[in-house]
Amino acid sequence: QVQLVESGGGLVQTGGSLRLTCVASGHTFSSSTMGWFRQAPGKEREFVAAISWSGDSTYYADSVRGRFTLSRDNAKNTVYLQMNSLKPEDTAMYYCYQGRVYPEYWGQGTQVTVSS
Repeated sequence: QVQLVESGGGLVQTGGSLRLTCVASGHTFSSSTMGWFRQAPGKEREFVAAISWSGDSTYYADSVRGRFTLSRDNAKNTVYLQMNSLKPEDTAMYYCYQGRVYPEYWGQGTQVTVSS
């Protein structure tokens, strides 16, 4: 059974930074793709970033590329999403996922609010 627990969300001003953390249980973490989606009120859930099992490859949505950095520590079953230069349009619930390629398991989410 895989469980994902996110943390690190909060309220920040425009231009500020936050680091989201996702800790996974289970023994499949080191062989799984990990990533993040987000969902703003009234909008569909959208892809943010993903990282391969080895950490060698990362993928970003155009809207966050250059501002967000995704990394992982397989020894700690943890992924980190460093978010810099935050904008009001980054306000959303952020969800961590795990899967062989596409999402199979989801966390409960952590709220990020960027004030203007």
